[in-house]
Amino acid sequence: MKKMYLVFIILLAGVSFSNAQVTGTVLDDEGTPLAGASIVKKGTTTGSTTDFDGNFSIDAVVGDVIIVSYIGFETKNVTVANSNMTIRLASGLALEEVVIIGSRNPNRTATESTVPVDVIDMKELNNIAPQVNLNQILNYVAPSFTSNTQTISDGTDHVDPASLRGLGPDQVLVLINGKRRHTSSLINVNGTFGRGSVGTDLNAIPAAAIQRIEVLRDGAAAQYGSDAIAGVINIILNKSVNELTATVTTGANFSKNANDQTGGVDGQTTNVAASYGLPIGENGGFINFSGDFDVREAYGRMNEWEGSIFNLYNTVERVAGADGYDISSLLDNDVADVIQYTDQAGINRNGAATKDELRTLLSADNTTAELAARGKERSDYNMRVGQSALRGGRLFANFSLPLDTNGTELYSFAGLSSRTGNSAGFYRLPNQSRTFTPAYIDGFLPEINSTIKDQSLSVGIKGMIGDWSVDFSNTYGKNSFLYTIGNTFNASLENASPTFFDAGGFSFSQNTSNLDVSQFFEDVMSGLNIAFGAEYRVENYDIVAGEPASYGLYDGTGNINNPYDDILRDDAGSPVLDGDNKTIPNSNSALLVPSDFFGNSRPGGSQVFPGFGPKNELSRGRNSVAGYLDLEADVTEKFLLSFATRFENYSDFGSTINFKLASRVKASENLNIRGALNTGFRAPSLHQINFNSTSTIFDQNGDPQEVGTFANDSRAAKLLGIPKLKEETSSSASFGLTAKIPNANLTVTVDGYFVKINDRVVYTGQFEPTPDADDGSGSDVKVYSGPQLELFNLLSQANATAASFFANAIDTESKGLDIVITHKATFGDNWRLKSDLAGTFSKTKKVGDINASQVLQDAGLVDTYFPEDSRVYLEEAVPRTKFNLSNSLTSEKLVFFLRNVYFGEVTEATTTIENQQVFGEKLVTDLSVGYKVTDALTFTVGANNLFDIYPDRAEESFGNRSSGRFDWSRRAQQFGIGGRFLFARVSFTLK
Repeated sequence: MKKMYLVFIILLAGVSFSNAQVTGTVLDDEGTPLAGASIVKKGTTTGSTTDFDGNFSIDAVVGDVIIVSYIGFETKNVTVANSNMTIRLASGLALEEVVIIGSRNPNRTATESTVPVDVIDMKELNNIAPQVNLNQILNYVAPSFTSNTQTISDGTDHVDPASLRGLGPDQVLVLINGKRRHTSSLINVNGTFGRGSVGTDLNAIPAAAIQRIEVLRDGAAAQYGSDAIAGVINIILNKSVNELTATVTTGANFSKNANDQTGGVDGQTTNVAASYGLPIGENGGFINFSGDFDVREAYGRMNEWEGSIFNLYNTVERVAGADGYDISSLLDNDVADVIQYTDQAGINRNGAATKDELRTLLSADNTTAELAARGKERSDYNMRVGQSALRGGRLFANFSLPLDTNGTELYSFAGLSSRTGNSAGFYRLPNQSRTFTPAYIDGFLPEINSTIKDQSLSVGIKGMIGDWSVDFSNTYGKNSFLYTIGNTFNASLENASPTFFDAGGFSFSQNTSNLDVSQFFEDVMSGLNIAFGAEYRVENYDIVAGEPASYGLYDGTGNINNPYDDILRDDAGSPVLDGDNKTIPNSNSALLVPSDFFGNSRPGGSQVFPGFGPKNELSRGRNSVAGYLDLEADVTEKFLLSFATRFENYSDFGSTINFKLASRVKASENLNIRGALNTGFRAPSLHQINFNSTSTIFDQNGDPQEVGTFANDSRAAKLLGIPKLKEETSSSASFGLTAKIPNANLTVTVDGYFVKINDRVVYTGQFEPTPDADDGSGSDVKVYSGPQLELFNLLSQANATAASFFANAIDTESKGLDIVITHKATFGDNWRLKSDLAGTFSKTKKVGDINASQVLQDAGLVDTYFPEDSRVYLEEAVPRTKFNLSNSLTSEKLVFFLRNVYFGEVTEATTTIENQQVFGEKLVTDLSVGYKVTDALTFTVGANNLFDIYPDRAEESFGNRSSGRFDWSRRAQQFGIGGRFLFARVSFTLK
């Protein structure tokens, strides 16, 4: 009897033990506790999270399986063996991580989703990758993402355009912590990929502030609204606490083509970054501050200018100046001084004595002799073809405060950034009318200085109302871009011109309010998630005028008066009225704009970038309201079906409704098949609707032209039959699979896609007024009449000779295939190898006829509406094939990182088909080695473009070198022209 009682006691104790709470500690692979790790009993909703010491407790029995996960670490399934456990998680993100983007189901992982999602671990890349700014990090790690530093393209030198799946920079939506990010205030109008578009300035976000990035490679306008045609990039900010991380990275280009192809070192870059977080409260609250500061020096890749620099008149100027003579006096109609110094220079006049005769004589080239006389080299007249200089800082904060233990949370994140940039334009040569040689006898290299500021703030609260999760938030963001133009001149002001100008600028602000409601019904089918919500967004776009000298075309009396006008106008261009309310005849109408010695008119405004004038100044706003419904059902354990629809109404162009239907079939335990159909839209940006300015555009031969950009509701647009902008619409389909091969530690995803976009917004070619037919008089004077005269006058008032517009000119189709393969292996007790092979094949093409008005068709201007170079920018100016293979080998002390990136061919964007050189594919290798001296200190050295690879050179036979300015294309970019970049990094961590 006593034996039976003892057995009963033992069994009771065993039962009691098996039903007791399980406690434990979750550590990283270095033994540091992980606060906020998730612990869920598999197959149930029972769960827990770790405290700041990594401790947890959960109701479980021996034999149960618990799932332990933490962002930045691989999820682990652990079988309960006893009442107290120590669980270690391996670092590195896996595709099995729960993702926020692409699905509103809180349990969905990347491999289980209905659409392709890349999950990029920024902590790892910040330690081992050569790149430090976000655009370049993504360019080398995500094959479907493309971004390159531009050159000789005004403001675009300072903000890199970026694209996803080969579509435009404005066709990808960027989120931070799931909230819409505002776009840049800059619109790209110069000769680069993405011309005519507005993107998001990703470099305003410090890489140190980012925990991970989720890249959704599928249309998602039905879920997230306008812009999400190509996909969505969601940036998740740092949540780490009780840890200070700091890095200092410095590097430079060690290249055979550095310093204008003479070799050596240039383009020095230094970045200092830090992140620190503190716990708040007892329920897992935190505040994290992250930021960085960087300095990037400019570099040049132009060998030397091969064209003409000086004529004989420049020789006369040099001789007169050496004699102490005011060479501006040579410009008047008294040519006695010109004759005197022509003779003194030893130039044979051959009897030339009148101004016309002297013009013919002195226009002859004299570059070689004059270079020798002045002690100059051709390279002294180089442009800065390469990288602009930048200096800036960024600070982000991420905050969360749980208010109870039921999920109620107050959260916020905010960012500030400021940077200044310096780039240069085309060199103004002494023999050009744009150069006022009495001020710059050797010509000058004008500089564009930018001040770019960015602010953002998001505040929200989320919690539970019954069984419904509710999230209410407001997000505000603003970006401003101001220009100051230096080392330049307003040639029409002659001696009175300053050399430094405030040219004005622009800003864009956006405020978005969101209400999101969702609930997961575990007992409906195999799980049903219902989400719905609403959004209200307000946007505003401003253009600010610069100082008068930056934009004015001055007459011979030093006044801003259009010499083509017969009436007097004020600085804003409005007619001046007399006491009887009548216009006043312009007494200066007979005065020509100041001209050079040869009679060529001097252009107005600051050279390289004419400022914004009062006529350009504006403030425009709009608002939109939207509502969405998002359903995702696990119909069975193997069949997932999702449906989303979104209605949106804009105050300036009306309403749109879009749909998305997606599915995933679990063909086996390790194979998923997925597909999606959706419609989408992109509202034309306020920038595209309202931007107007005059800028100096250099054609494919390097010849300057003052081009006015006019809004679509302008009189100029009406004269040419260009309609108002409307939204782009899209329809797309994707189909793919995800597979896991456990025995080989392989994960594979393959996804194909097709996207059709109607009424795509582009930046047109340059329209010039058409003169009347030759009347047989033999006169060279162009005569305009009717609408063409009105267009001519409108251009004259804008100091322009041609006009461009934004227009819904074309329809396009894009198709492609994305592949991602991930492999992991362990060697011995300490070495781990992770390999990622990712690639994309894409193709975009214009389909159907150009959407031109009858007016344009009748005038034969359809090819100007959408010119050939615009087609190349759209279809062939960025790589359509791109692969990268990354390998990371780590141990307790060492990290080896090797990455090879294959960039496919690109084509020179020019209107002359015969000049469209194709630049071949290239392979770029990155290598770095890190050594962990202590738990707190790591040194890393490495290289981007280890073998100093450059794109193919521009061949002379194609006629695109512009007399030596561009040995590599500035219109078609693969990976830049910096060459080998070597770097060293010190990383410091305190826990």
